[in-house]
Amino acid sequence: MNNTVVTLKKGEGRTIKAGGAWIFDNEIDKIEGTFTNGALVRVLDFDGYPMGSGFINQNSKIRVRMMTRKADTVVDDDFLRMRVQKAWDYRKTVMLSDEDLNCCRVIFGEADFLPGLTIDKYADVLVVQCLALGMEQFKLRIVDMLKEVMAADGISIRGVYERSDANERIKEGLQKHKDFIGEEFDTNVEIVENGVHYMVDVVNGQKTGFFLDQKYNRLAMHRICKGKRVLDCFTHMGTFALNAGLAGAADVTGLDISDYAVEQATANAKLNGLENTVKFRAANVLDELPKLHEAGEKYDVVILDPPAFTKSREATKNAIKGYREVNMKGLKLVKDGGYLATCSCSHFMTQDLFTQMMHQAAKAVHKRLRQVEFRTQAPDHPILWNSAPGTEESYYLKFFIFQVVEEK
Repeated sequence: MNNTVVTLKKGEGRTIKAGGAWIFDNEIDKIEGTFTNGALVRVLDFDGYPMGSGFINQNSKIRVRMMTRKADTVVDDDFLRMRVQKAWDYRKTVMLSDEDLNCCRVIFGEADFLPGLTIDKYADVLVVQCLALGMEQFKLRIVDMLKEVMAADGISIRGVYERSDANERIKEGLQKHKDFIGEEFDTNVEIVENGVHYMVDVVNGQKTGFFLDQKYNRLAMHRICKGKRVLDCFTHMGTFALNAGLAGAADVTGLDISDYAVEQATANAKLNGLENTVKFRAANVLDELPKLHEAGEKYDVVILDPPAFTKSREATKNAIKGYREVNMKGLKLVKDGGYLATCSCSHFMTQDLFTQMMHQAAKAVHKRLRQVEFRTQAPDHPILWNSAPGTEESYYLKFFIFQVVEEK
């Protein structure tokens, strides 16, 4: 770490003081010393009190990403290995079974105190995504350390692929990047989650290839879907639909706007011997749901897992309208006494906003909801709390299961 010192303005840094991981550009009073973007710098409060150290980047509104709260900590190989070991030990503790370690998120950025870095494990393959300039210098070392830590538990990794192709890279002053780390390998990887087999394309799939965060939410639907007629909207690779089929659903339809996703989902149905029960077709969900309603279709279970309708605080108002619209349309298709599973994967669509939206949607279509349960992301995507609720950087997934009850 160089001798550069970042001093906060008086009255600023509320998020970091509450336990957050980011310092924004408008919270900084002065920067003393010379540095290059991505360097580790010391952070002081306005009165000189040491706040720790983090990576500075003048290309980003997130000016400093905190790496440690201890002023005298040296970020070297021993420090990084400690972070990696703790991340892996945590997953071994919180996942429900060894099978769940077959595919899980191993490093989750700020929540594992490795800001901007995500590493997912798909069977014997690792997929890496680095979205912060400061992490670029440590990325390859951390991958090697993680392979060593897993090897100590008898887990061999046959290949690593980097999927640093998200737009956030541009904001950090980085170019998008996709390539092998080390030797090339077959990037179509078979995984097992909740007993369901999937072929994951780590090169072309969404994000790092597969959405691992809904693992236990999909499992929670097993008891709801047995013997039922199920509609899975925004099905992507068919994950909720296939869990419903495996759980014994009588009939399952999955909808997705992407032809490629429908092809993948159909192949996954065949892989699990569910092609006669679980069917997929390409459709724009927002257009298709009213058509199903007009045709008089009704389902025992409707599942809504849309993409994030907002990735910024400024667009939240329009996102609420989008979530309300799709939930109104979904509710109209649920039989009296049936079930609706609905979620939001947007950080800015807070739990309170999502709850308010569901009240509005149900009222608008004259439905009454009975909450079965509220869930969030799987524990391999931990939520790092701070003392300012609703500002946690790592909290994004909200998942409700409701029964749509009939009033007589």
